[in-house]
Amino acid sequence: MNTVVQSLFAAMLCVAFSAQQAHAAGRVEVQWLKPDTYSDAGRSSVDRERVMKSLGDHLQKLGKQLPDGQMLKLDVTDLDLAGEIEPFRWKDLRVLRGRADWPHMSLRYTLTADGRTLKSGDAQLKDMSYMLSSLASQRQEDLAYEKRMVDQWFKAEFSAR
Repeated sequence: MNTVVQSLFAAMLCVAFSAQQAHAAGRVEVQWLKPDTYSDAGRSSVDRERVMKSLGDHLQKLGKQLPDGQMLKLDVTDLDLAGEIEPFRWKDLRVLRGRADWPHMSLRYTLTADGRTLKSGDAQLKDMSYMLSSLASQRQEDLAYEKRMVDQWFKAEFSAR
């Protein structure tokens, strides 16, 4: 009976290790440089922290699409969220008009693997037609327009061709 239990345990370890290896992926490291000077990342430090966490988490999820062993380092130098903040009664509202209030992000990036730089550069992400594209399934998601803009850039720069 011990041999059967040991064999089952060894098989479960092999399956777990294989699953872990199959899901191994690249990583993303995000640095937010001087966020208090960004064009528009929210009005307060609490707003900026929420925005940086949400976009940072999203970028890290995208990093899982990179091949195993690759590291994408991002230095965000500016951020301008979609819409404009306008005062409304007792709180501020973000109003999206689809004019010159599109989302924009400036960053520097370096993609490395095994100590070698594979790709690097500066990027100006923007989605000037952000209101014209369909986001029906994501409209209620936090920072949906900004995340879609980042998705499009990531796919264009780092997708396997």
